[in-house]
Amino acid sequence: MERKEIIEKVNEFLIDDFEIDEEKLTEDARLKEDVGIDSLDYVDIVVVVNKVFGFKIQSGELKDVKTLGQFYSYIEGKV
Repeated sequence: MERKEIIEKVNEFLIDDFEIDEEKLTEDARLKEDVGIDSLDYVDIVVVVNKVFGFKIQSGELKDVKTLGQFYSYIEGKV
């Protein structure tokens, strides 16, 4: 799967499922501070990523993922 497709799918579920404004979704947007993802949202993101991309995010794997670009890269490395 190409990065462009990953970005489209991630942005789609962030907009649809988490009601995040599309203009906030940039590579350098910080997940907590800029996008507004909180600890409860991370639980939901694990479920959505499993459904959309077919793999489970393991505990602690996202601890160093601070920006949306890093999240895209994380998924890109898993698929």
